[in-house]
Amino acid sequence: MAVDRDDDTLRLRATLASIAPGTPLRDGLERILRGRTGALIVLGTDRVVESIATGGFDLDVPFTATGLRELAKMDGAIIIDKDVTRILKAAVHLMPDHTIPSDETGTRHRTADRVARQTGFPVISVSQSMQIIAAYVGETRHVLEEAGQILSRANQALATLERYKLRLDEVSSTLSALEIEDLVTVRDVAVVAQRLEMVTRIASEIEDYVLELGTDGRLLSLQLEELVTGVDAERELVIRDYLPSGRRTKSPEQLLERLGALSPTELVDPASAARVLGLGNGEHLDGAVTPRGYRLLAKVPRLPSSVVDRLVEHFGTLQKLLAASIEDLQLVEGVGELRAKSVREGLSRLAESTILERYV
Repeated sequence: MAVDRDDDTLRLRATLASIAPGTPLRDGLERILRGRTGALIVLGTDRVVESIATGGFDLDVPFTATGLRELAKMDGAIIIDKDVTRILKAAVHLMPDHTIPSDETGTRHRTADRVARQTGFPVISVSQSMQIIAAYVGETRHVLEEAGQILSRANQALATLERYKLRLDEVSSTLSALEIEDLVTVRDVAVVAQRLEMVTRIASEIEDYVLELGTDGRLLSLQLEELVTGVDAERELVIRDYLPSGRRTKSPEQLLERLGALSPTELVDPASAARVLGLGNGEHLDGAVTPRGYRLLAKVPRLPSSVVDRLVEHFGTLQKLLAASIEDLQLVEGVGELRAKSVREGLSRLAESTILERYV
């Protein structure tokens, strides 16, 4: 059964969530480990699974951790429904296609690997001798670690994220001040885009730790959310502010995807980020660019995105927006006198506070 790599990643995340600490399945797996027995568990069934399964006996009983532990004492595989709510079969002999390549050496692990590749269902192998739990999803093998080890790495990643977020806030504030002064260069935009992408990548890594930690990762999840709130929106606003005009212009989503595809080595080079964003060929990083005003307008309280779009479309650049009077703003559809005053005052306050923050 051919499975796409991206699909493998999504299914691995779903599988890790189902066997994270605090789940009934993880409880059952840990009982098997403590009992020093092995197990082979298939999470799901269909005609393909049935075609390679022989022997054993049908159960179709509610899933319990203790039930899984007792059934693991017998030889053969255990088949559970994909939602981990019922134990369907036990003591099953699995005979996957022997021509499917596998790097595993042990019989149980090799069978788990081949069954996962052939059926597309996740397979969990509990090793009696090595005392490890391994999840096989498509072509991916993931060995579960103790929560303490994962938490240690997660805390290191969180400390790194805090440093990167602090630097991001600095360069983002600098960009805002330069936008107001109309002094933005390609380098300034590229550096902010770089930092946003770096923060996003580290956050994604920590999200995987949170997923694998289950109930043990709740505090980590709260810390992560506090640090990255607003980052995704900021990424899109930066792209929209400096999106090159033209018939062949990529969409913001496409540019963000291209930025995400940069290797770590490429990402630290502002020229690479500039090229991906369509801001020239990366050789003239000191060239001037003009923002449209999305970033600053997004900071004006209670201003709907539809009005922001119309304001940008009407005025074209941030400098024209900053210079617009209340009467000028009222010419835009959906902007009455009260909203025009709100926009005017909001932009003025942002300009004053941003400049003061930069130079005081």
